[in-house]
Amino acid sequence: LETRDVAPSIEPGYLRKLMPTQAPEKSENFDEVLKDVEQLIMPGVTHWQSPNFFAYFPGNTSYPAILADMLTGAMGGVGFSWLANPAMTELEAITMDWLGKAIGLPEQFFFWDSNGRETGGGGVIQGTASEATCVMLLSAREKALRRLKAEQPDIEEDHVFLGKMVAYASEQVHFSFQKACIIASIKSRSVPTDDVGSMRGEALKKAIEEDKAKGLVPIFVLGTLGTTPTCAFDNLEEVGAICEESKAWLHVDAAYAGAAFVCPEYRHYMKGVELADSFNFNPHKNLMVTFDCSALWQVLRWA
Repeated sequence: LETRDVAPSIEPGYLRKLMPTQAPEKSENFDEVLKDVEQLIMPGVTHWQSPNFFAYFPGNTSYPAILADMLTGAMGGVGFSWLANPAMTELEAITMDWLGKAIGLPEQFFFWDSNGRETGGGGVIQGTASEATCVMLLSAREKALRRLKAEQPDIEEDHVFLGKMVAYASEQVHFSFQKACIIASIKSRSVPTDDVGSMRGEALKKAIEEDKAKGLVPIFVLGTLGTTPTCAFDNLEEVGAICEESKAWLHVDAAYAGAAFVCPEYRHYMKGVELADSFNFNPHKNLMVTFDCSALWQVLRWA
C-alpha cells in the first residue's frame, strides 16, 4: 500500500468510460473480478489507509475490524429492535457502555450504572456525527414543542412554535449543523469564539438574550470538542450552565477529538460533559474501526 500513490491521478467521470453501459448477464471467475478491481477501481482510489495519508483522519480500520465486518455481514442481521435481533441489540447496548467507560463519560450516559441499575440513559451506533447532530436536534425540537404547547395550550398549530425556535453553535462548527437546522426547519445562529476558537458562556448568553428579546426560543446548543478547522474545544462548563438556564438541549459533538479521551490525560478537554444531554464521537476516527461507526449517547432515552 505504501508504494501506491495516495491520491489518484484521474479526472471526474473516468470510470464511466471504462465500464459497460449495462450490467453483465454472465458471471466472471474471481481472477477476472480481481483483475477489474486492480485495473479499473484501484487507479481511482484515495488510499486513506496509506502511511503517507495525512488528511482528515488516517488509520480508520484494522484487521479485527475487517474480520468483524465479515462476520456481521455473513450473519446478515438487522437490529432495529430487540425482537428483530436480540443478540445484536443487546450486544450494542453492552458495548456502548464499555466504550463510554473507556472514554470517561459519566454514568448518566450508560444503560446501567456501576450497581447494575438502569439509568434511563444509553447509547446507539449512528452512521456519522452529522446524522447524530440531526437526530438530537429533532429530539430537542420535539421536547421543546411539547413543553411550549403545555405552557400555551390555547395555541394548537405547531408551526407557531417552530417558527420561533433557534439552535446555536460556534462559528467554527461543522457545516452539518446548518444542514440539520434546515432539515428540522429551525433557525440557526453562529456564536463568536474567543482567540483560541472556543465558544464561551458569555458569548452564548449574549446571543440567547438578544434572541429572547425578539420573542425567539432557544432550544438547542451544539458544543464541539475538536472543531474541524483548528481542533478547538468549546467550554462545556460555561456553555452547559447557560443551557440549563435557558432550557436548551446541549449536544456535544466530539467527532474529531473524542477518540483521544481513551487517554485520561486528555479528558480535561471535556470538563463539563456532565451538563450535556447527549454526546457523540466517531470511533472510525483513530480507534481503528472501519467506517462508518459513530457512537451517540443520550442521558434520557425517552426524553
